[in-house]
Amino acid sequence: MNRFAGLAIITLLAGASGLSAQDTEAGKASFAICAACHGTNAEGNKALNAPALAGQESWYLERQLKNFKGGIRGTGADVLGAQMAPMAAMLATDADIENVAAFIAALSPASITHDGGGDAAAGQALYATCTVCHGAGGEGNPELNAPKLSIQQDWYLVRQLENFKSGARGAHADDAFGAQMRPMAMMLADAAAMKNVVAYIVSLGN
Repeated sequence: MNRFAGLAIITLLAGASGLSAQDTEAGKASFAICAACHGTNAEGNKALNAPALAGQESWYLERQLKNFKGGIRGTGADVLGAQMAPMAAMLATDADIENVAAFIAALSPASITHDGGGDAAAGQALYATCTVCHGAGGEGNPELNAPKLSIQQDWYLVRQLENFKSGARGAHADDAFGAQMRPMAMMLADAAAMKNVVAYIVSLGN
């Protein structure tokens, strides 16, 4: 077999195994439904309990959509998260999920106005533990399954820390990566500590 024939076969096998590039145009069409809550530029909307999504890594968005769709996230005490389950269910296939995630990831992170509150200086010391996975700049690390944090609203980050600490998130048997966050959240003694660390995180994006 010559080299060119071999390359052709590899290309065909890659396509057959679903390794083709995501279709961001198809993802844009799917995002039209998401925009009703998350905003036309995925900037988020606190009034609708919708976090910012723009610029988040596609691998993380895919995982969360699959978790919502599969009942791994947004069940039990996570009443607000439960709003996402029927939305994720509208993405019929893994390819649909990958396409919309690729579209969102390509959007420029929004300029976010934070609610304020919390002591960023005190939060810097608390964030030292978080840097191991999420990075010194809150940039995230796919190898450690840690998403970006610096592009997110403060109110949403606080809520997720509360959810991890209470078990409303990360307690499902199939949420192995979410479970990694639970002991981290438990290291934050109270609501004030959560607000402090989040105040520092959001300062990283400014």
